[in-house]
Amino acid sequence: MNRRSFLKKAAGSLLALVGLSGGTYYYAREIEPTLLEINNEIITSNKISPAFNNFKIVQFSDTHIGFHYTNEQFKELVTKINKQNPDIVVFTGDLVDEPHQFDWNYDLVESLRSLKANHGKFWIYGNHDHGGYGTEIIQSVMDQSGFTLLKNNHTTIELDSERIVLAGIDDVMLGQPDIEAALDNVNPDLFTILLAHEPDIADTAVNFSVDVQLSGHSHGGQVRFPFVGHLYTPAYAEKYVQGKYELGGEKLTLYVNRGIGTTRLPYRFLCKPEIYSFTLESGKQM
Repeated sequence: MNRRSFLKKAAGSLLALVGLSGGTYYYAREIEPTLLEINNEIITSNKISPAFNNFKIVQFSDTHIGFHYTNEQFKELVTKINKQNPDIVVFTGDLVDEPHQFDWNYDLVESLRSLKANHGKFWIYGNHDHGGYGTEIIQSVMDQSGFTLLKNNHTTIELDSERIVLAGIDDVMLGQPDIEAALDNVNPDLFTILLAHEPDIADTAVNFSVDVQLSGHSHGGQVRFPFVGHLYTPAYAEKYVQGKYELGGEKLTLYVNRGIGTTRLPYRFLCKPEIYSFTLESGKQM
């Protein structure tokens, strides 16, 4: 959808909110965007070794700092993530809204650096990270913050000589994603998590040895109405919008994160911001 079509739909949703009541509009703009939900999920698989029982992965996505979301708010988010005591933290793209207009300073690096994870912090590019000539800037900020970029490659997390695989691809819209390269030489017997900003790429990922895909990008639609659902989602988030999906006869589980911030228009309605806290559980008999 081009910008004109988006704004036309967005204007329609704005009028709908205003039409409900001024109070509803105020809630959607000022209240709901601050109502963070922490969604706890248990991921069970026979491919997960007992060594990884209770291993915790926290995912956050789509902060869009600079557009109705400040670094002060991000600092509060960091505190909430740290309280989850994650073993790894993963960020699935769109750090700031417009990299070429953002007031880059050390505060953001300091906030990102203060995120704590026992076994590492990892990230992938989103479309806004590549947009506005932000590609190199974002990578520099994340490098300084102790995050490892997964761009068409993978890493292994090891505990007691047992391993899981964490892979990531470049952004689908503005990058050069390559799932095959990301999974090159990965042992298919190892439990594998794929980070991909755009959720609809799951229809391709299901053909590979991927057990779980973590995505963002959709914002859950930002605005949802009872019996109607979301009014709009961007390209590559039109099929899978929010929550959990099973693909390929449960071969692949996809989780679509509604994200933290907003973009284009600064409100959420019946679509609260969220982070995911995943706890791994071995399906093997002890």
